Amino acid sequence: MAAPMELVLSADATGQVANCTVWEPVTGSVLLTYRGGNTSNRGLAVLGGQYLLGAQLGKNYINVWELQRRDQLQQKIVCPGPVNCLATSPNGLYLVSGIAESIYLWEVCTGRLLAILNNHYQDVTCLTFTDDSSHIISGAKDSLVLVWSLYSVLQVETSRGPEPRYVWSRHSLPITDVQCGIGGPQARVVTSSLDQTVKLWEICSGDLLLSVLFDVRIMSVAFDPAEYHLFCGGSDGVIYQVDLYATPEQRERPFHPEQEMVFKGHRNQVTCLSVSLDGSMLISGSHDETVCVWDIHSKQCLRTVAHRGPVTNVFIIPAPGNILRAESKPSFPLPHFSKHLQGAEGCEGPESGGVILRLGKQQGSRENTYLQRAEQLQSLLGESEGKNLSGLVEQLRSRTSELEEELNVVRKINKDLFDFSARIITKQ
Repeated sequence: MAAPMELVLSADATGQVANCTVWEPVTGSVLLTYRGGNTSNRGLAVLGGQYLLGAQLGKNYINVWELQRRDQLQQKIVCPGPVNCLATSPNGLYLVSGIAESIYLWEVCTGRLLAILNNHYQDVTCLTFTDDSSHIISGAKDSLVLVWSLYSVLQVETSRGPEPRYVWSRHSLPITDVQCGIGGPQARVVTSSLDQTVKLWEICSGDLLLSVLFDVRIMSVAFDPAEYHLFCGGSDGVIYQVDLYATPEQRERPFHPEQEMVFKGHRNQVTCLSVSLDGSMLISGSHDETVCVWDIHSKQCLRTVAHRGPVTNVFIIPAPGNILRAESKPSFPLPHFSKHLQGAEGCEGPESGGVILRLGKQQGSRENTYLQRAEQLQSLLGESEGKNLSGLVEQLRSRTSELEEELNVVRKINKDLFDFSARIITKQ
């Protein structure tokens, strides 16, 4: 048999047979299995065509397999808390994960934790990169979608936290999926929510291009490669096809199932969708414990692959050249991943092995040189002579403790208000 051009990766919530299974979409033949634990929803990713990453369901670590070694776990990335979702940059340089309401960004080559983004108010549910790795898009239970410029995140001053490029707040209930088209900073982004809408955005302007209202909650979305159509997985098990170039063009419109295309076959909510590179096949995973392969033109189900539990992840990828060669090795080793932020000027902590090099800022915004910063530090140290430093430290610790208590109270109030509002809105 000729080497496959595309492969499907799928995982379910039980992990009884395997954590992840790799199979051929045309024949359904299982080619590889990766064992050990089970992966959370939107917690499966391929890193640089060399490693498979899976966020362990309900645990504070990420399983790592070499793509060629199948059943053998290579290592575990220990995280500060349970990982809700994760994504890897297409260039293989960065790993990002959602932990509670925070987003953690690591540099793959060094394992350094570069940034912690805390602009969401509820748990992060989904993450994705643009195809040129220049932006991160995050969605959360707080109904917000944030667009982060990776350059801005890495260049932010330590005195203030990173700020997103855009805050899209047009959804009213938790975000269920975020997908990005092609084009880097010119790409379009589609988001789905429990508020029964799917929205199309433009990164370059931040504008809302389209909002489609459904009769059911939308749990997953996917573009076709040409971005002519949008596929939306409903909580009723139906997949809805939205024509993005329908005439007349309307910014807000309802979806009419009797007039537009639908895929029927699943018996429970559709949790994940993916389209083949040539746009001919649609892959869908559902809580009915099946993965379906659809012919997009005819809307017919070509193949159904049974699982042992609700499907949490499924996507189709170009077949890496060495994935079926068990004797081959990754071209780069994975380092130890840090759980704590480290200084950008040098090495901090025993696991540090080098210096982070970052791109210079824009011309016109001059940054102090190393000698200037040293002079400033010496000046500050001179001013502090004669002061009771121990008393100052105690005051700062006391004030920090008070602020942390106030912040916890505010977070609890915010969560209670959000949960109460969600119950009122969804009450039938």
